[in-house]
Amino acid sequence: MKAAVLTQFGAPLTVRTVPDPMPGEGEVLVDVKAAPVLPYTDEVIAGDRGQLLTLPITLGIGAVGQVRAVGPDATRLKPGDWVLCDPTLRSRDDALTPDIMLQGWSARGDGGLRLQDHCGNGSFAEQLLVPTENATPLGPIDPADAGRWVAATTVGLVPYGGLLAAELAAGETVLISGATGNFGSAAVAVALAMGAGCVVAPGRDEKMLAELENRFGNRVRTIRHGSTEEMLAAAPGPIDVVLDLLPPTAGNEPVRAAAMTVREYGRVVLMGGVQDDLSLPYRWLMRNGITVRGQWMFPRWANRRFVELVRSGLFDLNQFDVTEFALDDIADAVKHAATSGRFTATVITP
Repeated sequence: MKAAVLTQFGAPLTVRTVPDPMPGEGEVLVDVKAAPVLPYTDEVIAGDRGQLLTLPITLGIGAVGQVRAVGPDATRLKPGDWVLCDPTLRSRDDALTPDIMLQGWSARGDGGLRLQDHCGNGSFAEQLLVPTENATPLGPIDPADAGRWVAATTVGLVPYGGLLAAELAAGETVLISGATGNFGSAAVAVALAMGAGCVVAPGRDEKMLAELENRFGNRVRTIRHGSTEEMLAAAPGPIDVVLDLLPPTAGNEPVRAAAMTVREYGRVVLMGGVQDDLSLPYRWLMRNGITVRGQWMFPRWANRRFVELVRSGLFDLNQFDVTEFALDDIADAVKHAATSGRFTATVITP
């Protein structure tokens, strides 16, 4: 089969013929129909993101495709089924604190690298081998919608995991810190799909703030990044949940300002990339019963729940504009992704 291989950081991806994967027990082989090209893929290729990868490796994170073959322990999946391929791979020999890697993208620690040795190759390929539990059934779909499915799940599942961790309830007010970013703007859509009564959306990109207002109407209250007091003033009432999705360049001050807006007994979930330590007042946390937690990615069962959110019509696939590229045009796809906007997606269709 053909695959786009990263041979060394700083070198372009090379499309070459590699051995076909062979599924064993506990594995599913998928024909890739659509694979996302994230906006910072060029930074991963250059080595600027510091991804822990053993090279050479087929790059690519996640996919939508059709099952080609299953292992002997699969009792429901069958060839031809449409599936969502979750790139979050977890070791099976420690259910409490498993080693983790993002298939075709990054590993975490020595254990993650050991996982990578076995199933590290990603989705910029004609076929993808995934653990059985990482192939989530989609049911029948229009093949023309494969790109939209992969676009929606790529940016939607991450904030969905954060909002599940926050136990967001219908009718609550949620503040999305970093609402004009790639994941942050998707978080606004996900929160509304989950029944949020109002989303407060601070951000620096005034054009994107205007687009959020136009897309979602008066359930979204936008504000240019400001103080805690300014964000509170934008909300129609107490803020129940704060979800932080700010990038590494943001620093800790806007994270702190957003967190301090949450009501008594409110919940703060940290999912962004900020590198600095976060200082929150001890007495404020204690006396107000504030819950602060970190969340990386999403639990495995969230995939199925998110698919149901889409199937119900609550999360609309059609809000994403998708540009497709052939695998041989991976270099053009990477360049295109780096300049793409929010609610757009660059997709490889092998």
